[in-house]
Amino acid sequence: MAIFSEKSDKKTEAASSSAPVVKIPAVLAQPRISEKAGRLAALNKYVFKVLKSANKVEVKKAVESAYKVKVIGVNMVLNKGKRRNFGRTSGRKSDFKKAIVTLKQGDKIEGLTDVI
Repeated sequence: MAIFSEKSDKKTEAASSSAPVVKIPAVLAQPRISEKAGRLAALNKYVFKVLKSANKVEVKKAVESAYKVKVIGVNMVLNKGKRRNFGRTSGRKSDFKKAIVTLKQGDKIEGLTDVI
């Protein structure tokens, strides 16, 4: 049994000595990268795909903690999935929710504005 405890101690020491890991909250699934999102970035608005169960307050806290910016407002949109045909089989793409986040003047999120 002592063999297993020694290995776990080595792993925790190695993990603590490495650089800190930035954790993005689970509410934010991914940023939406598109032409429309690029145009909105010029207006200080950023688009994120979020969980269907997420609300505006959770999204605001998640963006502020992950990107260290001040959020002024959050608008939510629930997009319904489109119908698709796969040969003789018809199906539907998944629904998803997106959040349009407005930031304080002067704040910006690097890396999401490069898309136009």
